[in-house]
Amino acid sequence: MKAFVRSFLASLLALVVLIAVGVGLLADKFDGQAKIEKHSWLHIDLYGEVLEFDPPGGVLGQLIGGDALTLQKILENLAKAAVDERIDGVILQMSSSHSAGAAKLQEIRDAVQRLQATGKPVYGYADAMDNRTYFLASVCDSLFCPPSAYISFTGFDAMSFHFKGTLEKLGIKPELHAIRHYKAAAQLLTREDLSPEARRNREWMLADLGETYLAGLATDRGLDAAQVEALMERALLTAEDAVAAGLFDRLLYWDELEAQLKQEKDESLRVVSHQRYAAEDPADLDLKGDKTIAVIHAQGNIGGRENGVHPLLGLMMGHETIVGELMRALHDEDVVAIVLRVDSGGGDSLTSDLIGHAVARVARSKPVVVSMVDVAASGGYSVSYRASRILADPMSVTGSIGSISGKFDLSDFYEQIGVTTDHVSLGPRARMMASDRPFTPEEWELYRDNHWRDFRRWMLDVAKHRGIAVADIDSLCMGRVWTGRQASQNGLVDEVGGQYEAVEVAKQLAGVAADEEVTLWHLPEKQDLLQMLIGGDDTATNTATNTATNNASNAATEALSWSLYRHLQREAATSVELIAAPRMWLVDPALMP
Repeated sequence: MKAFVRSFLASLLALVVLIAVGVGLLADKFDGQAKIEKHSWLHIDLYGEVLEFDPPGGVLGQLIGGDALTLQKILENLAKAAVDERIDGVILQMSSSHSAGAAKLQEIRDAVQRLQATGKPVYGYADAMDNRTYFLASVCDSLFCPPSAYISFTGFDAMSFHFKGTLEKLGIKPELHAIRHYKAAAQLLTREDLSPEARRNREWMLADLGETYLAGLATDRGLDAAQVEALMERALLTAEDAVAAGLFDRLLYWDELEAQLKQEKDESLRVVSHQRYAAEDPADLDLKGDKTIAVIHAQGNIGGRENGVHPLLGLMMGHETIVGELMRALHDEDVVAIVLRVDSGGGDSLTSDLIGHAVARVARSKPVVVSMVDVAASGGYSVSYRASRILADPMSVTGSIGSISGKFDLSDFYEQIGVTTDHVSLGPRARMMASDRPFTPEEWELYRDNHWRDFRRWMLDVAKHRGIAVADIDSLCMGRVWTGRQASQNGLVDEVGGQYEAVEVAKQLAGVAADEEVTLWHLPEKQDLLQMLIGGDDTATNTATNTATNNASNAATEALSWSLYRHLQREAATSVELIAAPRMWLVDPALMP
């Protein structure tokens, strides 16, 4: 009894301290925010890692690891600014140091254009610019940079790292079965270069992306293909060169831009930060409706049961989390349709199939519209193809309907490091998957045939749900990847578009008038500190104290994992940028240690 009391008091004290710290930090972070005044400018800074949606870890993760910049916050802030009478316009600050892929940049670009259509200007400012980010920058009404800005316009390159030689030096033999010629991920371990098929795949992907890119620059900046190619030939430009070439409009320091935009009566420009504006409720700006569309965010590597963060692999998508959110939206009477945002390069086939099965189940009762982001390929396509409708951004990467399976023979590696193995087995195939031996020819044939059976089941199911003839589906299911625009032409997706268009399609399928405003309900919801501590289901053997303690521990684990991953990612990205980026160093070599 005394031990129970001590345990109870210790748990209670820990929870009180955690709550007090959390409340204090949250109060310091969010309370007392300055009122947004009229003639303010929204400032969005595109820098660092750009996720599709909030990572796991909730508010505690935000406090420990920092507030994540997400595509959703950017899109929502631009939508709010378009109707907010207090906001005169947007300053979009950009740097080449960010992780947003082509589709994310396209969605931000589209959102900027919707805001511009209301008559509000969007001014771009950049201290470092590359040709990839310029696809977004070009849409701004005017574009500025400081005289010392780094301007790189080198073209596009799709490089792959191959580790076959590394594995050979380590004595590791990959025994992988890939389906099929275009499933290039296996080639990173089994070849020293790309196969002819994988090379052709990258060539047509780059060609299609380049066509979309050139069309954007021609519309926005009046640059034709020859001019763009000439700029890429120059590769590195000074800020003055960039202005002369029409890439930028003027050279300005940040304070000079602020002075240009501020009200005459004000001492400084009224700027609202992206983080501050994200706290504004869309409902307060009449961006709501009587009907609700649930927007479920499925991002990260697919594997495991629950969403989480791996310190090295990053975001993980678990089937119990995503299926749970699908069921939650299905049973909510206010939800008329679901938009499933998929941003994943794939992962475990079982986890992918369990999510895809739930999508099909829910789609029989409510419309489920998939909206593909940067990548929805392999397992990312597996969770998508059974939806009511599929939309992909023109620059999304999708497809990769193929499979890789196998094991690694580590026998030589074990020998090099002095490891020996012994075993006791029961059954004729007990050691088939052992890491200290290769497959026998009979085992390899058995493994390969089973892999083909599993893949054919998937391929035929894609044909059935997508309405593609079996005779035609084979050419699409060789591990090829496609841009969203290419996928809309071959039937793997229904049309091109981002989240905005996906919501419009969901409204149509749900019988909601096109001009009727709807409420968007984003899932999984970010839990506040109290929800993390008291959430979860109690059982007969799980006291409320244990539940709170376990939830606090889980929240802290996810928050620390997110913080560690983010720190490692930032350090790696900064190191690569410092080493690889062309720039002038104001350092005397004689003073270097």
